[in-house]
Amino acid sequence: MQLQLSSWPEIEDYLTRSRGIVIPIGSTEQHGPTGLIGTDAICPEVIARRAAEEAGFLVAPTFNVGIAQHHLGFPGTLTLRPSTMIAAIHDWVSSLARHGFERIYFFNGHGGNVSTINAAFAEIYADRSLSADASNRGPVKCRLANWWDYKPVMDFCRSRYGASHGSHATPSEVAVTWFAYPQAIKQAEMSPVIAPTGRFTDADDYRAKFPDGRIGSDPTLADPKDGETLVGLSATGLVEDYRAFLAG
Repeated sequence: MQLQLSSWPEIEDYLTRSRGIVIPIGSTEQHGPTGLIGTDAICPEVIARRAAEEAGFLVAPTFNVGIAQHHLGFPGTLTLRPSTMIAAIHDWVSSLARHGFERIYFFNGHGGNVSTINAAFAEIYADRSLSADASNRGPVKCRLANWWDYKPVMDFCRSRYGASHGSHATPSEVAVTWFAYPQAIKQAEMSPVIAPTGRFTDADDYRAKFPDGRIGSDPTLADPKDGETLVGLSATGLVEDYRAFLAG
């Protein structure tokens, strides 16, 4: 069930059965010569919708622009400042809480979002704790999980890609997007085959160190069939973890 494809009476009815919702959250940023710019939003969105079909929970619109300033050296990247993203997450959660949602599960596709999402959760809880007319034991709780966090997903990536998996423009995330959008498959020669690794700061530093956008990865290993497998594994993990979150 998707929030944006539902009417308000349908959401009102849903709230009589459940107070939980999943928000796919990601980024709009370069993913190397063959990766789609929307990769980090597409992956959690596709997986969350698959899981929702199986388990009957509600999926929010995808929060598709995140913390990506270091990718601004590549055309097409969009970013938010951390303070902007924290404010936006705060408003999303507050809007949902106003309607009676109590368990809000952020399903993430971009590692660069993690610290900012957690900071947003801290702001939300601080509001409640500091409020003069509310208890610091209020009902709204948030959870963050990355789509690759579940053990079967990580085990598959290690066995399938090994040291070629890397940390950005990985064959696993490219495979998921290619499974979801086979009409958008790209091909390009990679040199070196496995990209370099290292630390970075701002956009210029990133572009100088990783000129084609990849970090430690070989996305030529991506295959839509792998993407189908990964979507299934991650969707199963999401359903299990989300149900535990609701129960807890």
